[in-house]
Amino acid sequence: MASSRSVDMDPDVARRLFHEGATLVLLGVPQGTEFGIDCKCWKVGPRFRGVKMIPPGLHFLYYCSVNPPSCGGEVGPKTGLFLSLKPRDILLANWNPKEEDLDFSASQNEEEVSRIRANLQDLDPYLGPYPYEVMRKWVSLTNRLNEEVANNLQPLSGRVCAFSDVIPETDFRHTKDRAEQPRNDTACQTMREGLDRLPKMKLREGTQLRFSVIPEKTYPPGATPAQITQCSLDLTYALETLLDKNYQQKPLDLLGELQFAFVCFVIGNVYEGFEHWKRLLSLLCRAEAAMQRHKELYLGLIAVLYHQLGEIPPDFFVDIVSQNNFLTSTLQDFFQLATGPSVDGALRKRAEKFKAHLTKKFSWDFDADLDECAPVVVDLPEGFTVD
Repeated sequence: MASSRSVDMDPDVARRLFHEGATLVLLGVPQGTEFGIDCKCWKVGPRFRGVKMIPPGLHFLYYCSVNPPSCGGEVGPKTGLFLSLKPRDILLANWNPKEEDLDFSASQNEEEVSRIRANLQDLDPYLGPYPYEVMRKWVSLTNRLNEEVANNLQPLSGRVCAFSDVIPETDFRHTKDRAEQPRNDTACQTMREGLDRLPKMKLREGTQLRFSVIPEKTYPPGATPAQITQCSLDLTYALETLLDKNYQQKPLDLLGELQFAFVCFVIGNVYEGFEHWKRLLSLLCRAEAAMQRHKELYLGLIAVLYHQLGEIPPDFFVDIVSQNNFLTSTLQDFFQLATGPSVDGALRKRAEKFKAHLTKKFSWDFDADLDECAPVVVDLPEGFTVD
């Protein structure tokens, strides 16, 4: 973070952010640490003391410790956290070398924060400006995600970690516990035998992402065979169950969870975020009756997907083993339902425009039979290029 100005920042915006923007003061972060906020990442230099001129609102802060070149220069797993900042906020953190993590407890010390605020002008040359050039992208990826939803989904530890923090289910403090473990003094004959000898592990308490639980059963208790079949084709019951449990008052906050999962994966490198994003998307795209009941939810879904799909290469969703494009098949179901005669006209029109946009951008054909080999590519006229 060597530059003292953000790229192409309007002077009026710069002045406003200078006076109203929040400041992150991060002390002791080792040189070479990979550090990022929202959609921008840097390597920490020797003068780095934090970030200034941060627009108020929700942000994602993340970092990776890096071994010095003499020790191989390996990059550690990414750690991140969502922060909600108010105008002129000052958030103070110190680097904990033992944990290789930021300790924000100093922010609770009002006297220390006041001291930092009084000396902010002296600290200013060591603060990198918020990367204003990526603010539009960040807002487009999180416009449905608010502080309440982020706090409810973030682990109790307050950290979103790229690798799960696991510990043995048994701590082996007693001889009896160790005696019950499979012996390792003979060679394993199979992979399964080797895996069985490993200690059983569990996630460390408080480190789990707290995503909404998607119902395993898509039909109500006591459903008839006909109802089970119907609820397996139309996932509205499962979607309504999730909404009633988690977002009864604010159904559109489910889109915030979809964005939270996407950010955790794309920026935080958390694979669990991708898996949950896929499950939520599949649920939303295959709930036919819900499209008639929740018009605003589905208009919002199209807008969310429009920005998300601009951040990922089109072939990312193709399973290299089966050549099955999860996204193409899921959206094919969505467009078939969302363009039906019983759907609200505004939603149907928006879905048709979105379908045409994706067909042009990615050359996906949502009207073809995708069972053979997905994704299907549209045959374009000679000389026609795709944006």
